[in-house]
Amino acid sequence: MLERSPGLRFLGAVCALDAALELVRTMAPSAIVIDKALGTQAIAESLRQLRNSGSQTAPVVWGVGITEWEALRLLQDGARGVLRRTSEPETLVTCLRVVTSGSSWIEDGIFADAEKLLGPRRSPLTPRELEVALEVQKGLRNRDIAVNLGIRTGTVKIHLKHIFEKTGVHGRYGLALNGLREKGTIAAPAL
Repeated sequence: MLERSPGLRFLGAVCALDAALELVRTMAPSAIVIDKALGTQAIAESLRQLRNSGSQTAPVVWGVGITEWEALRLLQDGARGVLRRTSEPETLVTCLRVVTSGSSWIEDGIFADAEKLLGPRRSPLTPRELEVALEVQKGLRNRDIAVNLGIRTGTVKIHLKHIFEKTGVHGRYGLALNGLREKGTIAAPAL
């Protein structure tokens, strides 16, 4: 399939994440496709290693049954593309073209309620609410947010309640996804 796609070339396949990281180090491909079957935690650690190494290789995670939560975590850890294994071959090619051009790509339907996340704010967030929202976008738990901001865990919960009311977003994963969209890390769906 890649041989028939102008501008794309298959460099090789490996069966382990450490071998994939070595392939990235030695061959510096524009993109790498990682099978989710290798384990979400192990992939997350590999994505962080790639990001911290300064590699320009765009990681794409491909797998069966990717949940919204998993997709969001993968994006936070450095994945540039997320798609299902059941995708059409052309979808994989499109994803590879987008991520190698410097953008991020998420397969339609992974975030089922994406349109709801883009609703207008009812009133502006306070500076502290913005800080809490940014910490949530990093994937931190309430306890860690409280420590980072020097406030109590209960205060974090109150701020989150106000953030959800003001933004119309429900749940911390929705809030993190909305933040990624606002930053342009992932594209907003066409409305």
